[in-house]
Amino acid sequence: MSLPRALAPLVLALALSGCAVGPDHRSAEPSAPADWSAWHGGADALLGAERRAGASAATSDWKAFGDPLLESLQARALAANHDLQTAALRFAQSRAQRGATAAQRGPQLSASAGVNRQRQSESGAATRMIDALGSSAGNREQLIRSLSQPFDLYQAGFDASWEIDLWGRVRRAVEAADADSAASAALLRQAQLSVQAEVARNYVELRGSQRELQLARADLAAAGESLELVQARARGGLVTELDPVRQRGLLAELRGRIPALLQQEAQAMNQITLLLGAAPGALNGELAAPADATAQERALPELALGLPAELARRRPDIAAAEAQLHAATARVGVAVAELYPRVTLGASFGNESVGHERFGDWGSRQWQVGPSLSLPIFDMGRRRSTVTLRELQQQEAAVAFQQTVLKAWHEIDGALSAYAAERRRQAELADRERESADALALAQARYAGGLTDFGVALDARRTLLQAQRDRAQSRSRLAVDWVAVCKALGSAPPEEAVAAAASGPPI
Repeated sequence: MSLPRALAPLVLALALSGCAVGPDHRSAEPSAPADWSAWHGGADALLGAERRAGASAATSDWKAFGDPLLESLQARALAANHDLQTAALRFAQSRAQRGATAAQRGPQLSASAGVNRQRQSESGAATRMIDALGSSAGNREQLIRSLSQPFDLYQAGFDASWEIDLWGRVRRAVEAADADSAASAALLRQAQLSVQAEVARNYVELRGSQRELQLARADLAAAGESLELVQARARGGLVTELDPVRQRGLLAELRGRIPALLQQEAQAMNQITLLLGAAPGALNGELAAPADATAQERALPELALGLPAELARRRPDIAAAEAQLHAATARVGVAVAELYPRVTLGASFGNESVGHERFGDWGSRQWQVGPSLSLPIFDMGRRRSTVTLRELQQQEAAVAFQQTVLKAWHEIDGALSAYAAERRRQAELADRERESADALALAQARYAGGLTDFGVALDARRTLLQAQRDRAQSRSRLAVDWVAVCKALGSAPPEEAVAAAASGPPI
Protein backbone atom coordinates (compact mmCIF):
# COMPACT_ATOMS: atom_id res chain seq x y z
CA MET A 1 0.00 0.00 0.00
CA SER A 2 1.40 3.42 -0.96
CA LEU A 3 2.17 6.06 1.68
CA PRO A 4 -0.62 8.46 0.58
CA ARG A 5 -3.17 5.66 0.93
CA ALA A 6 -1.73 4.76 4.34
CA LEU A 7 -2.09 8.36 5.52
CA ALA A 8 -5.69 8.71 4.27
CA PRO A 9 -7.16 7.79 7.69
CA LEU A 10 -4.96 10.49 9.23
CA VAL A 11 -6.31 13.14 6.86
CA LEU A 12 -9.87 12.09 7.65
CA ALA A 13 -9.14 12.17 11.39
CA LEU A 14 -7.68 15.67 11.15
CA ALA A 15 -10.79 16.83 9.33
CA LEU A 16 -12.96 15.47 12.15
CA SER A 17 -10.78 16.76 14.99
CA GLY A 18 -12.53 20.13 15.14
CA CYS A 19 -15.46 18.83 17.18
CA ALA A 20 -15.60 18.46 20.96
CA VAL A 21 -18.32 16.37 22.55
CA GLY A 22 -20.02 17.26 25.81
CA PRO A 23 -21.79 20.42 27.01
CA ASP A 24 -20.27 23.89 26.57
CA HIS A 25 -19.97 26.10 29.62
CA ARG A 26 -21.95 29.33 29.64
CA SER A 27 -20.97 32.03 32.10
CA ALA A 28 -23.41 32.11 35.00
CA GLU A 29 -24.80 35.52 35.88
CA PRO A 30 -25.27 35.86 39.65
CA SER A 31 -28.61 37.24 40.74
CA ALA A 32 -28.50 40.78 42.13
CA PRO A 33 -31.06 43.29 43.40
CA ALA A 34 -31.92 46.49 41.55
CA ASP A 35 -30.57 48.52 44.50
CA TRP A 36 -28.89 47.76 47.81
CA SER A 37 -31.99 48.35 49.92
CA ALA A 38 -34.17 45.94 47.92
CA TRP A 39 -32.76 42.78 49.55
CA HIS A 40 -32.81 43.47 53.28
CA GLY A 41 -33.66 41.18 56.18
CA GLY A 42 -35.82 42.58 58.97
CA ALA A 43 -39.25 44.11 59.10
CA ASP A 44 -38.00 47.62 59.88
CA ALA A 45 -36.67 49.44 56.80
CA LEU A 46 -34.63 51.87 58.92
CA LEU A 47 -31.31 50.07 58.48
CA GLY A 48 -31.96 49.37 54.80
CA ALA A 49 -32.54 53.07 54.15
CA GLU A 50 -28.97 53.80 55.25
CA ARG A 51 -27.69 52.16 52.08
CA ARG A 52 -29.22 54.48 49.53
CA ALA A 53 -27.16 57.51 50.47
CA GLY A 54 -23.85 56.06 49.38
CA ALA A 55 -25.07 53.88 46.55
CA SER A 56 -23.18 55.86 43.91
CA ALA A 57 -19.91 56.22 45.80
CA ALA A 58 -16.68 54.36 45.17
CA THR A 59 -15.98 50.88 46.50
CA SER A 60 -15.28 50.74 50.23
CA ASP A 61 -11.79 49.62 51.22
CA TRP A 62 -9.25 49.67 54.05
CA LYS A 63 -7.99 53.18 53.29
CA ALA A 64 -11.05 54.54 55.09
CA PHE A 65 -9.12 54.07 58.35
CA GLY A 66 -6.44 56.51 57.19
CA ASP A 67 -3.78 54.55 59.12
CA PRO A 68 -0.43 54.00 57.32
CA LEU A 69 0.67 51.43 59.92
CA LEU A 70 -2.43 49.30 59.25
CA GLU A 71 -1.79 49.39 55.50
CA SER A 72 1.86 48.43 56.11
CA LEU A 73 0.83 45.50 58.34
CA GLN A 74 -1.60 44.26 55.70
CA ALA A 75 1.02 44.45 52.95
CA ARG A 76 3.53 42.54 55.09
CA ALA A 77 0.92 39.93 55.96
CA LEU A 78 0.24 39.36 52.25
CA ALA A 79 3.94 38.64 51.79
CA ALA A 80 4.67 36.59 54.92
CA ASN A 81 1.48 34.84 56.02
CA HIS A 82 1.90 31.07 55.98
CA ASP A 83 -1.70 30.35 55.00
CA LEU A 84 -1.26 32.62 51.97
CA GLN A 85 1.95 30.82 51.04
CA THR A 86 0.02 27.55 51.14
CA ALA A 87 -2.72 29.02 48.93
CA ALA A 88 -0.09 30.36 46.52
CA LEU A 89 1.53 26.91 46.33
CA ARG A 90 -1.83 25.37 45.50
CA PHE A 91 -2.27 27.93 42.75
CA ALA A 92 1.20 27.07 41.42
CA GLN A 93 0.27 23.37 41.53
CA SER A 94 -2.87 24.05 39.49
CA ARG A 95 -0.78 25.82 36.84
CA ALA A 96 1.69 22.94 36.76
CA GLN A 97 -1.19 20.48 36.41
CA ARG A 98 -2.54 22.55 33.54
CA GLY A 99 0.84 22.28 31.80
CA ALA A 100 0.91 18.51 32.28
CA THR A 101 -2.61 18.20 30.85
CA ALA A 102 -1.87 20.45 27.87
CA ALA A 103 1.19 18.34 27.02
CA GLN A 104 -1.18 15.59 25.81
CA ARG A 105 -2.03 17.70 22.75
CA GLY A 106 1.39 17.28 21.15
CA PRO A 107 3.38 14.28 19.93
CA GLN A 108 5.22 12.10 22.41
CA LEU A 109 8.81 11.18 21.54
CA SER A 110 11.08 8.67 23.27
CA ALA A 111 14.45 7.10 22.56
CA SER A 112 15.80 3.74 23.65
CA ALA A 113 19.02 1.75 23.37
CA GLY A 114 20.30 -1.50 24.79
CA VAL A 115 22.74 -4.37 24.55
CA ASN A 116 21.60 -7.85 25.61
CA ARG A 117 23.39 -11.16 25.92
CA GLN A 118 20.85 -13.84 24.93
CA ARG A 119 20.53 -17.58 24.54
CA GLN A 120 17.56 -19.34 22.95
CA SER A 121 16.12 -22.57 24.30
CA GLU A 122 16.98 -25.79 22.44
CA SER A 123 13.42 -26.99 22.99
CA GLY A 124 11.63 -23.70 22.48
CA ALA A 125 9.24 -22.51 19.85
CA ALA A 126 12.06 -21.97 17.31
CA THR A 127 12.41 -25.76 16.87
CA ARG A 128 9.00 -25.84 15.15
CA MET A 129 10.42 -23.83 12.25
CA ILE A 130 13.34 -26.25 11.94
CA ASP A 131 10.95 -29.20 11.87
CA ALA A 132 8.79 -27.43 9.31
CA LEU A 133 11.80 -27.03 7.01
CA GLY A 134 12.19 -30.81 6.98
CA SER A 135 15.81 -30.99 8.07
CA SER A 136 17.40 -34.40 8.63
CA ALA A 137 18.01 -35.63 12.14
CA GLY A 138 21.73 -34.79 12.01
CA ASN A 139 21.21 -31.39 10.51
CA ARG A 140 18.35 -30.73 12.93
CA GLU A 141 20.52 -31.25 16.00
CA GLN A 142 23.31 -29.22 14.50
CA LEU A 143 20.94 -26.31 13.69
CA ILE A 144 19.44 -26.39 17.18
CA ARG A 145 22.88 -26.29 18.79
CA SER A 146 23.92 -23.46 16.49
CA LEU A 147 20.81 -21.37 17.13
CA SER A 148 21.05 -21.89 20.89
CA GLN A 149 24.54 -20.44 21.09
CA PRO A 150 24.67 -17.21 23.18
CA PHE A 151 24.85 -13.99 21.17
CA ASP A 152 24.89 -10.20 21.69
CA LEU A 153 21.93 -8.17 20.41
CA TYR A 154 22.46 -4.43 19.85
CA GLN A 155 19.40 -2.16 19.58
CA ALA A 156 18.85 1.61 19.36
CA GLY A 157 16.08 3.86 18.04
CA PHE A 158 13.26 6.22 18.85
CA ASP A 159 9.46 6.04 18.95
CA ALA A 160 6.90 8.78 18.22
CA SER A 161 3.15 8.77 18.87
CA TRP A 162 0.40 11.35 18.60
CA GLU A 163 -3.19 10.85 19.65
CA ILE A 164 -5.51 12.72 17.32
CA ASP A 165 -8.02 14.54 19.50
CA LEU A 166 -11.03 13.54 17.43
CA TRP A 167 -13.71 14.12 20.05
CA GLY A 168 -12.07 16.88 22.06
CA ARG A 169 -11.09 14.71 25.04
CA VAL A 170 -7.77 16.50 25.49
CA ARG A 171 -9.27 19.91 24.74
CA ARG A 172 -11.94 19.39 27.37
CA ALA A 173 -9.28 18.24 29.84
CA VAL A 174 -7.25 21.40 29.17
CA GLU A 175 -10.42 23.47 29.53
CA ALA A 176 -11.06 21.86 32.91
CA ALA A 177 -7.45 22.47 33.96
CA ASP A 178 -7.75 26.14 32.96
CA ALA A 179 -10.90 26.42 35.05
CA ASP A 180 -9.19 24.72 38.00
CA SER A 181 -6.36 27.22 37.73
CA ALA A 182 -8.85 30.10 37.68
CA ALA A 183 -10.57 28.67 40.76
CA SER A 184 -7.24 28.39 42.57
CA ALA A 185 -6.44 32.00 41.68
CA ALA A 186 -9.82 33.12 43.05
CA LEU A 187 -9.30 31.09 46.24
CA LEU A 188 -5.90 32.75 46.60
CA ARG A 189 -7.56 36.16 46.36
CA GLN A 190 -10.14 35.00 48.90
CA ALA A 191 -7.36 33.95 51.29
CA GLN A 192 -5.64 37.31 50.79
CA LEU A 193 -8.90 39.12 51.52
CA SER A 194 -9.45 37.05 54.67
CA VAL A 195 -5.93 37.77 55.93
CA GLN A 196 -6.34 41.49 55.28
CA ALA A 197 -9.64 41.48 57.14
CA GLU A 198 -8.17 39.57 60.08
CA VAL A 199 -5.23 41.97 60.33
CA ALA A 200 -7.60 44.96 60.21
CA ARG A 201 -10.02 43.45 62.74
CA ASN A 202 -7.31 42.62 65.25
CA TYR A 203 -5.66 46.00 64.69
CA VAL A 204 -8.82 47.99 65.44
CA GLU A 205 -9.51 45.77 68.46
CA LEU A 206 -5.95 46.43 69.65
CA ARG A 207 -6.37 50.19 69.29
CA GLY A 208 -9.74 49.93 71.02
CA SER A 209 -8.20 48.13 73.99
CA GLN A 210 -5.41 50.68 74.15
CA ARG A 211 -7.92 53.53 73.99
CA GLU A 212 -9.92 52.00 76.84
CA LEU A 213 -6.67 51.56 78.80
CA GLN A 214 -5.85 55.23 78.43
CA LEU A 215 -9.36 56.20 79.52
CA ALA A 216 -9.21 53.83 82.50
CA ARG A 217 -5.84 55.20 83.62
CA ALA A 218 -7.06 58.78 83.24
CA ASP A 219 -10.15 57.93 85.26
CA LEU A 220 -7.96 56.22 87.84
CA ALA A 221 -5.83 59.34 88.21
CA ALA A 222 -8.92 61.56 88.50
CA ALA A 223 -10.44 59.22 91.07
CA GLY A 224 -7.23 59.33 93.09
CA GLU A 225 -7.35 63.12 93.17
CA SER A 226 -10.99 62.97 94.23
CA LEU A 227 -10.05 60.58 97.03
CA GLU A 228 -7.49 63.03 98.38
CA LEU A 229 -10.10 65.81 98.30
CA VAL A 230 -12.72 63.68 100.05
CA GLN A 231 -10.23 62.56 102.69
CA ALA A 232 -9.28 66.16 103.36
CA ARG A 233 -12.95 67.08 103.76
CA ALA A 234 -13.45 64.12 106.07
CA ARG A 235 -10.51 65.17 108.24
CA GLY A 236 -12.05 68.65 108.42
CA GLY A 237 -15.31 67.20 109.58
CA LEU A 238 -17.19 68.40 106.51
CA VAL A 239 -18.24 64.86 105.49
CA THR A 240 -18.50 61.51 107.19
CA GLU A 241 -15.98 58.67 106.83
CA LEU A 242 -18.42 56.93 104.49
CA ASP A 243 -17.46 59.17 101.56
CA PRO A 244 -13.74 58.14 101.47
CA VAL A 245 -14.79 54.50 101.72
CA ARG A 246 -17.04 54.90 98.68
CA GLN A 247 -14.30 56.63 96.72
CA ARG A 248 -11.79 53.90 97.54
CA GLY A 249 -14.34 51.36 96.27
CA LEU A 250 -14.46 53.24 92.95
CA LEU A 251 -10.65 53.19 92.79
CA ALA A 252 -10.62 49.43 93.34
CA GLU A 253 -13.21 48.99 90.59
CA LEU A 254 -11.11 51.02 88.14
CA ARG A 255 -7.91 49.14 89.04
CA GLY A 256 -9.70 45.84 88.45
CA ARG A 257 -10.40 46.78 84.84
CA ILE A 258 -6.72 47.31 83.96
CA PRO A 259 -5.57 43.62 83.88
CA ALA A 260 -8.43 42.55 81.59
CA LEU A 261 -7.66 45.39 79.15
CA LEU A 262 -3.95 44.51 79.20
CA GLN A 263 -4.84 40.90 78.38
CA GLN A 264 -7.00 42.06 75.45
CA GLU A 265 -4.12 44.21 74.20
CA ALA A 266 -1.65 41.31 74.40
CA GLN A 267 -4.06 38.92 72.66
CA ALA A 268 -4.63 41.32 69.75
CA MET A 269 -0.86 41.86 69.40
CA ASN A 270 -0.25 38.12 69.31
CA GLN A 271 -2.91 37.61 66.65
CA ILE A 272 -1.35 40.28 64.44
CA THR A 273 2.17 38.87 64.83
CA LEU A 274 0.85 35.39 63.99
CA LEU A 275 -0.83 36.71 60.82
CA LEU A 276 2.48 38.31 59.83
CA GLY A 277 4.37 35.07 60.48
CA ALA A 278 6.39 36.59 63.34
CA ALA A 279 7.20 35.35 66.84
CA PRO A 280 5.27 36.64 69.86
CA GLY A 281 6.53 40.07 70.91
CA ALA A 282 8.26 40.82 67.60
CA LEU A 283 5.92 43.75 66.87
CA ASN A 284 5.48 45.12 70.38
CA GLY A 285 7.36 48.31 69.53
CA GLU A 286 5.35 49.01 66.40
CA LEU A 287 2.02 48.16 67.97
CA ALA A 288 2.54 50.07 71.19
CA ALA A 289 -0.19 52.53 72.06
CA PRO A 290 0.29 56.05 70.64
CA ALA A 291 0.69 58.94 73.05
CA ASP A 292 -2.99 59.80 72.69
CA ALA A 293 -5.08 57.05 71.14
CA THR A 294 -8.24 59.14 71.23
CA ALA A 295 -6.60 61.90 69.19
CA GLN A 296 -6.03 59.46 66.28
CA GLU A 297 -9.66 58.49 65.94
CA ARG A 298 -11.04 59.08 62.48
CA ALA A 299 -14.69 59.14 61.56
CA LEU A 300 -15.55 56.33 59.18
CA PRO A 301 -17.34 57.34 55.98
CA GLU A 302 -20.86 56.69 54.84
CA LEU A 303 -21.47 53.36 53.13
CA ALA A 304 -19.86 53.39 49.66
CA LEU A 305 -21.22 50.38 47.83
CA GLY A 306 -21.09 50.89 44.07
CA LEU A 307 -23.55 48.96 41.92
CA PRO A 308 -25.03 45.64 43.14
CA ALA A 309 -24.33 44.02 39.76
CA GLU A 310 -20.58 44.58 40.30
CA LEU A 311 -20.58 42.11 43.20
CA ALA A 312 -19.68 39.13 40.99
CA ARG A 313 -16.56 40.93 39.78
CA ARG A 314 -15.42 41.67 43.34
CA ARG A 315 -16.29 38.58 45.38
CA PRO A 316 -13.54 35.97 44.88
CA ASP A 317 -15.65 33.16 46.36
CA ILE A 318 -18.27 33.67 43.63
CA ALA A 319 -15.53 33.67 40.97
CA ALA A 320 -14.12 30.45 42.43
CA ALA A 321 -17.55 28.77 42.47
CA GLU A 322 -18.16 29.70 38.83
CA ALA A 323 -14.72 28.40 37.82
CA GLN A 324 -15.42 25.12 39.62
CA LEU A 325 -18.72 24.85 37.74
CA HIS A 326 -16.82 25.45 34.48
CA ALA A 327 -14.32 22.69 35.34
CA ALA A 328 -17.11 20.24 36.19
CA THR A 329 -18.84 20.99 32.88
CA ALA A 330 -15.64 20.40 30.91
CA ARG A 331 -15.06 17.08 32.66
CA VAL A 332 -18.43 15.87 31.38
CA GLY A 333 -16.98 16.29 27.87
CA VAL A 334 -13.86 14.32 28.86
CA ALA A 335 -16.02 11.43 30.09
CA VAL A 336 -18.23 11.49 26.95
CA ALA A 337 -15.15 11.43 24.70
CA GLU A 338 -14.05 8.20 26.40
CA LEU A 339 -17.05 6.50 24.78
CA TYR A 340 -15.64 7.06 21.29
CA PRO A 341 -12.68 5.41 19.56
CA ARG A 342 -9.15 6.78 19.77
CA VAL A 343 -6.88 7.15 16.77
CA THR A 344 -3.14 7.32 17.38
CA LEU A 345 -0.49 7.92 14.76
CA GLY A 346 2.72 6.07 15.60
CA ALA A 347 6.18 5.74 14.11
CA SER A 348 9.44 4.11 15.13
CA PHE A 349 12.91 3.91 13.61
CA GLY A 350 16.06 2.20 14.79
CA ASN A 351 18.90 -0.24 14.19
CA GLU A 352 19.19 -3.82 15.37
CA SER A 353 22.15 -6.14 14.93
CA VAL A 354 23.47 -9.41 16.30
CA GLY A 355 26.98 -8.38 17.24
CA HIS A 356 28.36 -4.88 17.00
CA GLU A 357 30.20 -5.31 13.68
CA ARG A 358 27.20 -4.47 11.46
CA PHE A 359 25.19 -2.37 13.93
CA GLY A 360 25.80 0.83 11.98
CA ASP A 361 25.10 -0.66 8.54
CA TRP A 362 22.16 0.73 6.56
CA GLY A 363 20.82 -2.79 6.22
CA SER A 364 20.44 -3.09 10.01
CA ARG A 365 17.71 -0.46 10.08
CA GLN A 366 14.09 -1.20 10.97
CA TRP A 367 11.04 1.10 11.00
CA GLN A 368 7.29 1.20 11.08
CA VAL A 369 4.68 3.96 10.68
CA GLY A 370 0.89 4.08 10.63
CA PRO A 371 -2.25 4.85 12.59
CA SER A 372 -3.78 2.62 15.24
CA LEU A 373 -7.39 2.47 16.38
CA SER A 374 -8.65 1.75 19.91
CA LEU A 375 -12.39 1.12 20.11
CA PRO A 376 -14.16 0.48 23.46
CA ILE A 377 -16.62 -2.38 23.08
CA PHE A 378 -17.54 -3.73 26.47
CA ASP A 379 -16.47 -2.59 29.95
CA MET A 380 -19.44 -3.55 32.14
CA GLY A 381 -20.83 0.02 31.89
CA ARG A 382 -17.79 1.68 33.48
CA ARG A 383 -17.54 4.53 30.95
CA ARG A 384 -21.29 5.19 30.99
CA SER A 385 -21.24 5.32 34.78
CA THR A 386 -18.36 7.79 34.64
CA VAL A 387 -20.41 10.06 32.36
CA THR A 388 -23.32 9.91 34.82
CA LEU A 389 -20.94 10.67 37.70
CA ARG A 390 -19.50 13.72 35.92
CA GLU A 391 -23.00 15.00 35.11
CA LEU A 392 -24.02 14.69 38.75
CA GLN A 393 -20.83 16.50 39.79
CA GLN A 394 -21.70 19.28 37.35
CA GLN A 395 -25.17 19.60 38.91
CA GLU A 396 -23.59 19.69 42.36
CA ALA A 397 -21.24 22.48 41.25
CA ALA A 398 -24.21 24.43 39.87
CA VAL A 399 -26.03 24.15 43.20
CA ALA A 400 -22.84 25.16 45.04
CA PHE A 401 -22.57 28.25 42.83
CA GLN A 402 -26.14 29.28 43.60
CA GLN A 403 -25.57 28.68 47.31
CA THR A 404 -22.37 30.73 47.25
CA VAL A 405 -24.18 33.67 45.66
CA LEU A 406 -27.04 33.43 48.16
CA LYS A 407 -24.68 33.23 51.14
CA ALA A 408 -22.76 36.22 49.77
CA TRP A 409 -25.89 38.36 49.72
CA HIS A 410 -26.82 37.27 53.24
CA GLU A 411 -23.30 38.14 54.42
CA ILE A 412 -23.51 41.53 52.72
CA ASP A 413 -26.92 42.29 54.19
CA GLY A 414 -25.76 41.30 57.67
CA ALA A 415 -22.59 43.38 57.45
CA LEU A 416 -24.39 46.47 56.12
CA SER A 417 -27.13 46.21 58.75
CA ALA A 418 -24.61 45.82 61.58
CA TYR A 419 -22.63 48.84 60.37
CA ALA A 420 -25.72 51.02 59.99
CA ALA A 421 -27.05 49.98 63.41
CA GLU A 422 -23.75 50.68 65.14
CA ARG A 423 -23.50 54.12 63.51
CA ARG A 424 -26.90 55.01 64.95
CA ARG A 425 -25.98 53.54 68.33
CA GLN A 426 -22.75 55.53 68.42
CA ALA A 427 -24.64 58.77 67.84
CA GLU A 428 -26.93 57.96 70.76
CA LEU A 429 -23.95 57.06 72.98
CA ALA A 430 -22.29 60.40 72.17
CA ASP A 431 -25.41 62.22 73.38
CA ARG A 432 -25.46 60.06 76.50
CA GLU A 433 -21.81 60.83 77.25
CA ARG A 434 -22.39 64.58 76.95
CA GLU A 435 -25.44 64.41 79.21
CA SER A 436 -23.55 62.29 81.75
CA ALA A 437 -20.68 64.81 81.79
CA ASP A 438 -23.14 67.65 82.44
CA ALA A 439 -24.82 65.63 85.20
CA LEU A 440 -21.45 64.97 86.88
CA ALA A 441 -20.48 68.63 86.76
CA LEU A 442 -23.80 69.58 88.34
CA ALA A 443 -23.53 66.87 91.02
CA GLN A 444 -19.99 67.92 91.93
CA ALA A 445 -21.05 71.56 92.19
CA ARG A 446 -24.00 70.66 94.44
CA TYR A 447 -21.76 68.41 96.57
CA ALA A 448 -19.18 71.19 96.94
CA GLY A 449 -21.96 73.53 98.05
CA GLY A 450 -23.22 71.02 100.59
CA LEU A 451 -26.55 70.56 98.86
CA THR A 452 -26.18 66.80 98.27
CA ASP A 453 -24.18 63.96 99.75
CA PHE A 454 -21.20 62.30 98.10
CA GLY A 455 -23.25 59.34 96.87
CA VAL A 456 -24.96 61.46 94.22
CA ALA A 457 -21.65 62.69 92.81
CA LEU A 458 -20.22 59.16 92.96
CA ASP A 459 -23.16 57.74 91.02
CA ALA A 460 -22.81 60.50 88.44
CA ARG A 461 -19.09 59.68 88.07
CA ARG A 462 -19.83 55.99 87.55
CA THR A 463 -22.53 56.83 85.01
CA LEU A 464 -20.08 58.98 83.04
CA LEU A 465 -17.37 56.29 83.18
CA GLN A 466 -19.79 53.69 81.86
CA ALA A 467 -20.91 56.04 79.08
CA GLN A 468 -17.28 56.65 78.09
CA ARG A 469 -16.56 52.91 78.08
CA ASP A 470 -19.66 52.16 76.03
CA ARG A 471 -18.78 54.82 73.46
CA ALA A 472 -15.17 53.61 73.22
CA GLN A 473 -16.35 50.04 72.72
CA SER A 474 -18.88 51.24 70.15
CA ARG A 475 -16.12 52.96 68.19
CA SER A 476 -14.14 49.73 68.11
CA ARG A 477 -17.23 47.72 67.18
CA LEU A 478 -18.04 50.17 64.38
CA ALA A 479 -14.52 49.77 62.99
CA VAL A 480 -14.87 45.97 63.17
CA ASP A 481 -18.21 46.27 61.35
CA TRP A 482 -16.50 48.36 58.67
CA VAL A 483 -13.94 45.56 58.24
CA ALA A 484 -16.82 43.11 57.79
CA VAL A 485 -18.36 45.40 55.16
CA CYS A 486 -15.07 45.59 53.25
CA LYS A 487 -14.70 41.81 53.34
CA ALA A 488 -18.33 41.22 52.34
CA LEU A 489 -17.98 43.57 49.36
CA GLY A 490 -14.81 41.79 48.25
CA SER A 491 -12.28 44.61 48.65
CA ALA A 492 -9.38 43.48 46.49
CA PRO A 493 -5.78 43.22 47.76
CA PRO A 494 -3.13 45.41 46.11
CA GLU A 495 -2.39 44.38 42.53
CA GLU A 496 1.31 43.99 43.29
CA ALA A 497 0.48 41.46 46.03
CA VAL A 498 -1.63 39.39 43.63
CA ALA A 499 1.11 39.51 40.99
CA ALA A 500 3.72 38.45 43.53
CA ALA A 501 1.62 35.51 44.65
CA ALA A 502 0.91 34.49 41.05
CA SER A 503 4.63 34.49 40.23
CA GLY A 504 5.24 31.86 42.87
CA PRO A 505 5.52 31.79 46.67
CA PRO A 506 8.84 31.69 48.52
CA ILE A 507 9.94 28.19 49.49
